[in-house]
Amino acid sequence: MQTITLPTIEVDNSILLSLKSSAEELAYKMKFYTAVALYQKRKLSLGKSAEFLGMDRLDFIKALQQEDIPIFDYSNNEMNEIVDDTESLSKLLK
Repeated sequence: MQTITLPTIEVDNSILLSLKSSAEELAYKMKFYTAVALYQKRKLSLGKSAEFLGMDRLDFIKALQQEDIPIFDYSNNEMNEIVDDTESLSKLLK
């Protein structure tokens, strides 16, 4: 796998102090929340988001759970479609 290095981000030390975080912890959190945002916006799959962080899918799911981030985040319309499809399938199976 070929990797690239992205430009560095300058952060004032007062930000680290406010967050009570080291530079390494902040860098990981920024990468984690970027992966989450890309997953939630459906730009990356669950697997690709996990790969972005260097972990497998199950570890990514556990990390989402630890942060109380939903794994599946369907809109009302999507949920209605799922329910309708389930009801239609149920009728066909009877």
